[in-house]
Amino acid sequence: MSASATTPNELRAGALRRRWWRRHRDGFGSLAAAGPALLFLLVLYLIPMAMLLAQSFEGASLPHYQKALTDDLYLRVLFDTLLIAACVSLLCLVLAYPVAYALSILPSPWPAVGIAFILLPFWTSVLVRTYGWMVLLGRNGLINRMLSDLGVIETPLPLLNNMTGVLIGMTHVLLPYMVFPLYAVMRRMDPNLAQAARGLGASGWDVFRRIYLPLTLPGVLAGMTLVFVLSIGFFITPALLGGGKVHMMAVLIEQQVRMFLNWGFAGALSAVLLGATLLVYIVLRRLLRGNMQWS
Repeated sequence: MSASATTPNELRAGALRRRWWRRHRDGFGSLAAAGPALLFLLVLYLIPMAMLLAQSFEGASLPHYQKALTDDLYLRVLFDTLLIAACVSLLCLVLAYPVAYALSILPSPWPAVGIAFILLPFWTSVLVRTYGWMVLLGRNGLINRMLSDLGVIETPLPLLNNMTGVLIGMTHVLLPYMVFPLYAVMRRMDPNLAQAARGLGASGWDVFRRIYLPLTLPGVLAGMTLVFVLSIGFFITPALLGGGKVHMMAVLIEQQVRMFLNWGFAGALSAVLLGATLLVYIVLRRLLRGNMQWS
């Protein structure tokens, strides 16, 4: 046998390398295609975020984090931010679920028409929509005047510069983000499942509780996660509709940067908000994981 002859071990190693390459070839191709987008995120998002978080660390005592996690003011604002985000997520879910269901069962071309109307607000700036809600919800706004003319109320309802106005404005802006994940899941569901359950004697509530709702939980989780994450970072709508009486973490972070030039404390507040968001997402995913696995 010559010195250049290939041994069985070398043949086996070459076969393993070729098998590994065939298995991961598509993944490397996808990664290469996504390379420009990943580079864009790295340069314009991840690196600035890392620099901001680096400024939040000052010494071994971490004074910025100590202040953010022990001061009653900032803890209250963090709690209010998470509470508002949770309320907006629940309101969007309650409003979006029947809309998505109707779109999923309507015959063509009505689903396309409905989606076009849902997308219509995206063509208008959030700032313009927020000013529109200020006109509608004011003491002399359209809603209060209409209710007063109908004799329903005697004094104007406090719909602006409070939590009510903030919830209404944020729910209006974020509602489409809940409709589309639900619609995507409902559209793929087999309608024969519900018909079979009714044929076996199940009531409408049992069909919804034991079949339809578990099968749509992935869409519920996706929609609530998307709306919740977007809600905690809202700035324009709470600042205008809250009238300075409803404080969210994004407003405090903006104040620390713009008014006090305290980048370190702003980075600490951002890190605390990010950690709280991840914790809520993990808890929500664990609560729904069992039903999602069943579905």
